[in-house]
Amino acid sequence: MTTLAEYRSSRELLSNLTLRELRSKYKRSFLGWAWSLLNPLANTLVYTVVFGVLFGAKPPNGGPSHLKVYALYLLCALLPWNFFQASVMSSVGGLIGNGNLIKKTYFPRELLPASAVGAALVSHLIEMGLLLVVLLCFGDYWSLEWILMTLVLILLVSVFGLGAGLLFSVLNVYFRDIEHFLGIFFLLWIYATPIVYPPTVLAGHHLPGTHIAALTVLQVNPMTEMASMFRQTMFYGGPPDPWALLYFALWAFGLLCLGLVVFGRLEGRLAEEL
Repeated sequence: MTTLAEYRSSRELLSNLTLRELRSKYKRSFLGWAWSLLNPLANTLVYTVVFGVLFGAKPPNGGPSHLKVYALYLLCALLPWNFFQASVMSSVGGLIGNGNLIKKTYFPRELLPASAVGAALVSHLIEMGLLLVVLLCFGDYWSLEWILMTLVLILLVSVFGLGAGLLFSVLNVYFRDIEHFLGIFFLLWIYATPIVYPPTVLAGHHLPGTHIAALTVLQVNPMTEMASMFRQTMFYGGPPDPWALLYFALWAFGLLCLGLVVFGRLEGRLAEEL
């Protein structure tokens, strides 16, 4: 209860830290916030040429939207993935980057990863809002229900990112290789998730030397369900699979609890380690 009271009384500090993250993100940049749109568009162009043109990947048919544009299919999952990755990567270096602040005054240290996630969330909402406008222009559907469900999914990704940010940010203080390892890990993880390619590409394939279906292994990955649900609500204009929603929610809140526990046990020596 004392911890919850501290969080409640630190709401203004969290807002200030988040605003600081937003202001410093593109400080002294000529294009400024335009980079938050140019970066995903550049990635979309590359992936569309490689997978959509060279490999002939096409979005599976289905749903009332009747959309068949591969670039939009890609963006519906790529933007949430970018949000999750940005939340974790910006959180990881947050404690080390604010070492002087941690040494000088006391405040709930969890606010530093939370502010990084909050700043990434603001950028993500802008990107998703623009994507939604494009989808409504090209698609044949309009459903406030699925737009609201998309907001619920964004909230779950925020919780998932905060849990990972809390966990890895405090571990990174003690083991500085964490930040470098995560860069490689995310590069491998995105290709182990059907984001830049539709899951139908792996239909009928098995793990080498086994009879285990590749799609079965992919479904263990929580980000597979995340990508599927965002595409279902935004690209196809339908409801997400309730079991997929439950599975991803369990991962999100489970990782948040783990992050809070590990953070709470290791934060006592942060000032000395920094």
